[in-house]
Amino acid sequence: MVGLGTAIAIIMARFDAVQLHHSGTDAFLSIPFYDMIAFGVCLALAVYWRKRPEFHRRLVFIATCGLMDAPLGRFDFIFGHNLFYLCLDLLMVLGVARDLIVDRRVHTVYLYALPALIVGQNLAIYMWRINPFWWRAITHAILG
Repeated sequence: MVGLGTAIAIIMARFDAVQLHHSGTDAFLSIPFYDMIAFGVCLALAVYWRKRPEFHRRLVFIATCGLMDAPLGRFDFIFGHNLFYLCLDLLMVLGVARDLIVDRRVHTVYLYALPALIVGQNLAIYMWRINPFWWRAITHAILG
């Protein structure tokens, strides 16, 4: 899934730039690239901890929630105001709320994963919206 998602992101960025003549498609690659990295890491850790259901279940939940930015980004208001990651984080907070209600504590997975994901999300949005020169160089090399 990670490889396919990355390949499709590159192919669609090339299509948008060459066929549809959209500008800024190269900068947007930071969003799907980050999504694939976050999904891959969470799922790999879930597989690693498959014998520990309390870790496995939460990591699969976080990985699945992380893929919801594409459908949420279809809403113009959410996409235009960069709120799709905030909506994802609120979805993941439901898992935290479940832990607080059932276990009366926040699980360690959430304590480590959510701050790391928020930092990554902000970096992806920065690279997309600001499009620094180093990111431009990387995307031009990828897109050719």
